[in-house]
Amino acid sequence: MPPIEFGLDTFGDVMRGADGAPVSHAQAIRNVIEEAVLADELGIDFIGLGEHHRADFAISAPEVALAAIAARTKSIRLGSAVTVLSSDDPIRVFQRFSTLDAASNGRAEVILGRGSFTESFPLFGFDLRQYEQLFEEKLDLFAALLKQEPVTWQGKLRPPLKNQLVYPPVEHPPLKTWIGVGGSPESVVRAAHHDLPLMLAIIGGDPKRFAPYVELYHRALREFGRSVKPIGVHSPGYVADSDNQAREELWPDYKIMRDRIGKERGWPPMGREEFLREADHGSLYVGSPETVARKIAATAKALGLARFHLKYSAGPLPHEKLMHSIELYATKVAPMVRDMLA
Repeated sequence: MPPIEFGLDTFGDVMRGADGAPVSHAQAIRNVIEEAVLADELGIDFIGLGEHHRADFAISAPEVALAAIAARTKSIRLGSAVTVLSSDDPIRVFQRFSTLDAASNGRAEVILGRGSFTESFPLFGFDLRQYEQLFEEKLDLFAALLKQEPVTWQGKLRPPLKNQLVYPPVEHPPLKTWIGVGGSPESVVRAAHHDLPLMLAIIGGDPKRFAPYVELYHRALREFGRSVKPIGVHSPGYVADSDNQAREELWPDYKIMRDRIGKERGWPPMGREEFLREADHGSLYVGSPETVARKIAATAKALGLARFHLKYSAGPLPHEKLMHSIELYATKVAPMVRDMLA
């Protein structure tokens, strides 16, 4: 089994500046680019930028920011985390990522998802009542595009295509495409059906509770006659020099982010006990390098992971702290996890 790969994910959270006030969206994007440059210099395998259309996250066009990162990096793979395919056009998504792939000399990946936030649907004129149908149909078309052959395709929600070629093609196909899954068995089976790797977004609770999804994925791959595909996990976390420092620095900003989203979704405010429970037993990878490494290694063993993505930004947590967290993740956590799994 090849060694596990390490990724970093961010939504371009609007953080606090040196004066304590929120930075501009423009500055948040520039900060993300600097964070990605550092990750590349330190040998991180992947940087993922999530697409959102709301005030607290600055990145709505991941591919544009990724292109800027491509120009300043050499090795790190570049992708979305996730691209909300349901409210986008599959052909345009393919074209943007094939262009990014060309600009980065073959480093582009895309993680396609239905999106856990729904702001893009009214923004781009899509009906939320078609949430499932939109994703299923658009993923079917995107999977056809990956073959880089003339596409003849018909669905119910857009005009059909007949012998249509799409440009630019990926130079060394196929474009690496993951399906992001937050807890839907249908999406797990869909990934297997389209012969695509699986990225599990585990943002709460014991990661081992996703073992049935992994078993379902392997079973579906066998039934569809597919070969084994990589499985990754995306989870939030923060690394500092000690467990206590990591928790004390993350807690207030994590609570701000969690309560803002929770208020929209009808969740009660997050208490310190819930935060500590997630840190000790759940899917929050917060602590010293040793603590975070042990936790990642345990999840990797339990779920058979090929890739782990740390969602390293959290609400207004400042850029300087994120940079230190990235440094510890790359230079201490990753080597320790690789040793533990060897």
